[in-house]
Amino acid sequence: MRNKILQNFDAAVADIPDGATIMFAEFGGIGSPQNLIAALNRQGATNLTGISNNHGGTDGRVDVGTLVEAGQIKKMICAFTAPTHPSQVTPFARLFNNGEIEGELVPQGTLAERIRSAGAGIGGFFTPTSVHTELSDGKEHREIGGRVHVLEYALPADYAFIRAWKADTSGNLQFRLTQRNFNPIMATAAKITIVEVENEILPAGQLDPDEIHTPGVYVDRMVAIPTNGIWA
Repeated sequence: MRNKILQNFDAAVADIPDGATIMFAEFGGIGSPQNLIAALNRQGATNLTGISNNHGGTDGRVDVGTLVEAGQIKKMICAFTAPTHPSQVTPFARLFNNGEIEGELVPQGTLAERIRSAGAGIGGFFTPTSVHTELSDGKEHREIGGRVHVLEYALPADYAFIRAWKADTSGNLQFRLTQRNFNPIMATAAKITIVEVENEILPAGQLDPDEIHTPGVYVDRMVAIPTNGIWA
């Protein structure tokens, strides 16, 4: 069996090239792959396209906004392109208003389904979400069951940054709390899935099969977060 365990986060992201498309399982709190993001920030890849639920915050915490502020991302595809609080100017909002970064707004449910479709091998789907708005301009429309739908395409990526609660050496993953939002679907939708694991990586067979949320076949690289919790 191929060894999927790396000793540090810098090694896990060392070969990510300029221009890559990367999914960041951002949903705040324990669901965010902060260590991998910090390592990519140190690595310095640029001209990246980011796929995430949001574009980062303003609280100083390491998140996708760290890469945005560093100028490493050229385009964000996300469900929230405006700050959650109008009085707070995020790095993305500032750069977008200055024409220094591109943004693609995708409704949250549509974003999740586009990612899930990529992992399931589905090329596209029709949804009523965004009909009669600017987001549906230029898209194929079709009436289904008496209701107008628009065609949305699957959204794959080159890499996915994932945070899991537990894992085993085969790459089987367990998630908890907000990790159950975008982590499971993003793990299936990228060519290379890289995981930071909160606990010790267990020997194969130590996880209850009924409690595995992502099978190891989708996982390529894993790094256990140090017990001191540092972003390294």
